[in-house]
Amino acid sequence: MNSPRRRQKPSKRTVKKTAPARRARVREYSKAARRSLGRYGRENMFDAPEIYHEPTGKDGFEIIVADPGYEYCHVVTPDQVRTCLDRLPPEFLKGLEVIQLSTMTKKKRLLPCYGLQWGCAIYLYPFHESLEEDFATPPPMQMVIETKMYGGRWVHTDNLWKLIWTESTARDYHLNNILVHELGHLVDTWNTNSADQERYAEWFAIEYGYRRTSVKTRRRSRKTRRRHHR
Repeated sequence: MNSPRRRQKPSKRTVKKTAPARRARVREYSKAARRSLGRYGRENMFDAPEIYHEPTGKDGFEIIVADPGYEYCHVVTPDQVRTCLDRLPPEFLKGLEVIQLSTMTKKKRLLPCYGLQWGCAIYLYPFHESLEEDFATPPPMQMVIETKMYGGRWVHTDNLWKLIWTESTARDYHLNNILVHELGHLVDTWNTNSADQERYAEWFAIEYGYRRTSVKTRRRSRKTRRRHHR
């Protein structure tokens, strides 16, 4: 996103979506009949993907909780969001004024993502209440690796790739990856190239999300397979 992003309302070209290879992936839910359309560019985004919150220069941020939508649910609470951000250096939160747990609508399902940073606000999108996502085409390897890092489980049957979450793993992924990734876009005021912006946000999420949380606990929570030697 072109700088500055904090003191003026961005135009259509300055709206920053999350990584197409991961969060901007259009998924096919069994409940929503959505086809996997792959990558798309910012030029194909809606003019107004969310309600724009005008920067005021105030200290601190507020959390807005919207109805998640029919058959959808928020996997994080405002208290969990605040606890996650309290672990980070205070200077990273300068310029952040709103975190919105948004609604999933029919229009947003056409170009869905898990999170969005726009101006002074971060928007987090709900999961389907089944906590399962079905893909009609093979998911990108980057997405498979990253979701497995946070406990996502992949099952391949026939021509369908299913990503299965639990309440705890979906919450971990939403807080320590999506939220921190979007904060990385807000912190990044120097990169102007979209690829550089995305690389920085990815690094930021790993450094201040994944590594700062209990990686050992994640590993212990996975099923351990023992090899027996005869």
